[in-house]
Amino acid sequence: MDIHANSSSSINNGLAGEPGLDELPPSLQALAAGGIARSYRRGTVLIEEGSQGDSLYLILSGSLRAYSCDNRGREITYGVYGPGEYVGEMSLDGGPRSASVITESAARCVIITRSSLLAHIAAHPEFALELLTKVIRRARSATLSTKQLALNDVYGRLKTLLQQETQIGEELALTHQAMAQRLGCSREMVSKLIKDLEAGAYLLRVTNGRYRRLRDLPARW
Repeated sequence: MDIHANSSSSINNGLAGEPGLDELPPSLQALAAGGIARSYRRGTVLIEEGSQGDSLYLILSGSLRAYSCDNRGREITYGVYGPGEYVGEMSLDGGPRSASVITESAARCVIITRSSLLAHIAAHPEFALELLTKVIRRARSATLSTKQLALNDVYGRLKTLLQQETQIGEELALTHQAMAQRLGCSREMVSKLIKDLEAGAYLLRVTNGRYRRLRDLPARW
C-alpha cells in the first residue's frame, strides 16, 4: 500500500471535459468546480484514521473503501463507494479522521478543501441539507454495523451479508478476504463457513472462486 497519495497522482486543475464530471448531478458538478482532480493507482491510502484533514474526495471513477484496522492487522470495512459519491466529510469539523480510506481500484477523484466546501455552501445553501443527509445516513449505517457486530455471531453476520449482496441464483462478487473485512473476522473463519454452506448445497462454487447462492440460508449454523 502507498500511504503517500500525492506521489501516485497526476494533478489536473482544468476540470472542463473531465471524464465522469458530466455524469454527476448538478449540485456535485458545482462542488467539483472548486476542487482539483487527481488520479490514484489501486492500493493508495488516501486517508489514515486518526490523522488531521480538511478535504473530502469526490469520486469520478473507480472505487474507494472506508475501513478501520486493529494492531493485529485485522480490518473491518464500513463501505465501498463509487462514482458520484464522496468520502472524508466526517472530518470537516476539524476533528481527526474517523476511518481510513483506500482505493479498491484505480480511481480519479476531485479533492475539495474545507474552505472550498464552505464557499460552495454559502453560494448554494441547499447543499448543506444534502451534506447533512449524507452524514446522517452514514452514521446510521455505522450504528447498524456496530449493532450487528455486538449482537450477531460470525455466521449471523455472514448470512446478512450474503442476503444483502445476492438474490437466489445470483453470483457473489466478494472474495473471502473482502467478506472478512466486512464482517470483522478472519479470512479463515469465512472460508470455513463458506465451505460448510457449499457442502450443505446452499452455495455453489463457480468460476474464479465465485459462488452462486442456491437457496435461502439457514437461520443458524
